[in-house]
Amino acid sequence: MAFSLFIFFTIILSAIPLSRSQTPPPSNSSTLCNGIFLSYTHTAGTQLPPNLTDPTTQPYRFESTLTILNNGLDELKSFRVFVGFQHDELLVSASNAVLADGTSLPALVGNGTVFAGYPSTDLKTAVETAGDVNQMSAQIDFLGTVFGVGAPRVPMPSNISIVNEGFICRRPAMQGISVMQVCCNKDPNFEANVTLDEEFLPRQDGDLTIMYDVTRTYESNYFAQVTISNHNPLGRLDDWKLSWDWMRDEFIFGMKGAITSVRDSTGCIFGKQGEFYKLMDFSTVLNCERRPTLIDLPLAKANDTEIGLVPFCCRNGTILPKTMDPSKSTSAFQINVFKMPPDLNRSQLSPPQNWKINGRLNPDYKCGPPVRVSPSQFPDPSGLPSDSTAVASWQVVCNITQPKGASPRCCVSFSAYYNESIIPCQTCACGCPSNMSRTCSATSPALFLPSQALLVPFENRTGMAVAWANLKHRAVPSPLPCGDNCGVSLNWHLFTDYRGGWSARMTIFNWDNMAFVDWFAAVEMKKTALGFERAYSFNGSSLGGTNNNTIFMQGLSGLNYLVGESDAAKPEKDPRIPGKQQSVISFTKKNIPGIDIVGGDGFPTKVFFNGEECSLPNILPTSNSYRLESAISFTAVLAAVVLILLQR
Repeated sequence: MAFSLFIFFTIILSAIPLSRSQTPPPSNSSTLCNGIFLSYTHTAGTQLPPNLTDPTTQPYRFESTLTILNNGLDELKSFRVFVGFQHDELLVSASNAVLADGTSLPALVGNGTVFAGYPSTDLKTAVETAGDVNQMSAQIDFLGTVFGVGAPRVPMPSNISIVNEGFICRRPAMQGISVMQVCCNKDPNFEANVTLDEEFLPRQDGDLTIMYDVTRTYESNYFAQVTISNHNPLGRLDDWKLSWDWMRDEFIFGMKGAITSVRDSTGCIFGKQGEFYKLMDFSTVLNCERRPTLIDLPLAKANDTEIGLVPFCCRNGTILPKTMDPSKSTSAFQINVFKMPPDLNRSQLSPPQNWKINGRLNPDYKCGPPVRVSPSQFPDPSGLPSDSTAVASWQVVCNITQPKGASPRCCVSFSAYYNESIIPCQTCACGCPSNMSRTCSATSPALFLPSQALLVPFENRTGMAVAWANLKHRAVPSPLPCGDNCGVSLNWHLFTDYRGGWSARMTIFNWDNMAFVDWFAAVEMKKTALGFERAYSFNGSSLGGTNNNTIFMQGLSGLNYLVGESDAAKPEKDPRIPGKQQSVISFTKKNIPGIDIVGGDGFPTKVFFNGEECSLPNILPTSNSYRLESAISFTAVLAAVVLILLQR
């Protein structure tokens, strides 16, 4: 009897948990990892309508979970993780993370993408938390649509890895068909530029950086200053537009130095903000959009006491490179943000996510997530010799990228003294609408042009191009090639080539209705840039440093305004006239042996206008036709002379 009671109590006691935990313990595989352990698990999938006959296009819903666990000795700050989606996935939602490139969901991620933790960005260690898995790990739940991968197949990624610097990830291992795991360890050869006891990550370099500095904070709202700084010698923004996502139902009460493109408070009035702030007059609220678009103010508002008087504000959205004017390479504005429960605490601060910035005819930028950095310092506004410190600061780093499938917005034509024909911008150099294929060919090469056609808009030069092709006995395709569709084009003309040097003439054409103020152009000359002497009608200089093969040019004082396209004197008869700037550029051959100007060294390998890289022709002017025509002319003259002599 006593033995039976002992067995009974033993079973009861063994069923009583010794401790409670909201998070299940890690799997056995994770305990073998002494670094960052990643696990991707496909949890569910169902077929979605419509029912298609082509199985490769059939949509399916997928649900999966990514777990990141810090088993190392160092805290992982601002973690970023790559998931190699590979089945044309459309990601609809991701908990506890945002896309690191600033893209808002839903988004196509079929080529793989990087996620950044949000709102929790750091993963602590077991040592400093006594093994609290809730602080050591993050779990991202994915929901999306995949195409062509249904049961019994499982749409698994090709790879998962930590993106943070200083880690080496092994090859992922599969556990069955629905679980992928990998362990990433510290790289012993990596030298970090931050000590372990520093509270914040160091500020990073980038083509463009944006600081989000909270300067004053209250229980229900805060004030922040946003500063945009250009660091790329060829980067630029005109009429910049900045957008982001509010993640916690915030709204913009007011701004100075910039404004939202839409003034709209209806989202608050009919939303939860209106229910909470019952006594607020929402007619004075600036914007309640979840993703607002912010724009700069005109110069006339710089000293406006209500919406101006912010250093570096109100420049019509123009941010120049420091190579042009350091004082105009920064833009700033101030913003008053109201928060919502449960964030009604002056220390509860969360920056917006998914940042994006672009301009009118400028490079494309991809922006990373905001990263907490050491608080910024500002000069005392009263002029006292002291600095004020921000309450909290985040840095957003943006770099120039070329999006997949994106077209340039400017193009280049080539010409030379030894060839009568102009090699025009490529067909559809800046893209072509899909419906153009009915009236023109998007694949046929552009027709060579006579020199006078450069000043004529594409829609008015067709007759000249066809006549020139017939004159030169060249084939004319049917349908004719489409235009380049570029708002700005540049012509590079090889002007002279002699023993001690050579020269070129560059002409910039503005086919847009809007003018460009403080424009610049740059050309990369791989072999001949060191011989640059001067630009006669432009302000030209070599960039030097790592860009010593690039020549930077801008308008001279009073000539920095590239006007837009305008009507001719007789608009009913003559075509419109583009805005134009032109200069001859001279080079020396001294100390640059082995260059072949006519053979290609006299033409740029890259051309930029206002930071945008332009489309180049894929062929160069040849000297064959010039030599042939010269030979024919010489033969004709010689025959005439012989005929005259014979007649005597």
